[in-house]
Amino acid sequence: MTEPLVELEHEFSLDIEYDPSRWLELPPRWDTEEWQDIDAWTRSCAGLFWRSYGQDPGESGIPFLAGVLRRFAEAFAPEPFDTRVLLRMWEPTSMPLQVFSMVKPAQGDREETLRFLVGAEDPDAVEPPVVESFHTERLGRGLRTFRYLRQDDTPDVIAALRYAWRDEETGADVALWTAAEDTARVIRAAQDIEELAHKVSVAVWDINPKEGTSPNEPS
Repeated sequence: MTEPLVELEHEFSLDIEYDPSRWLELPPRWDTEEWQDIDAWTRSCAGLFWRSYGQDPGESGIPFLAGVLRRFAEAFAPEPFDTRVLLRMWEPTSMPLQVFSMVKPAQGDREETLRFLVGAEDPDAVEPPVVESFHTERLGRGLRTFRYLRQDDTPDVIAALRYAWRDEETGADVALWTAAEDTARVIRAAQDIEELAHKVSVAVWDINPKEGTSPNEPS
């Protein structure tokens, strides 16, 4: 699907209420203050997570987790302002799972766009995805798919879980998704991702504020 160019009157961002004991948000690349010392961020988060877990990390626990977080940050930290990335954290010695979210100005036919966002007709799917209706109080009715995807020239597959909505009130399309080769991690996180989907909403920032108002105030 080709996305037509639009003249934006607003900038959108996502509000996500998440449990910090389960989720860790990766700092965006455009936040230069965080990225100037990403190693300090990874060490701090690793130490806090081990303390909250309530076990002695030993000599290697914190450096190991800090290294994992550094690799995930380098691989998945978002560059666009309209994208956020959370990690589902489990035990400090377990691999996290990355979960992406994105908001864009609504474009095109609603049903066609949502089906595109959830990969309903993905030609790389092992079998046709089951497309389900999914409703949240904050975003209304959307779609959800779970599917297995082929990898090029290998017998391995990727598990992918995707959600998409059109927020008619703000005129925005929203997507929430994860994908990983470790299908067990995706399945393990599926219920938590569904709960997270209910906590997503859209904030609209007026980039041409009227005189006497702040551009940081939601319109």
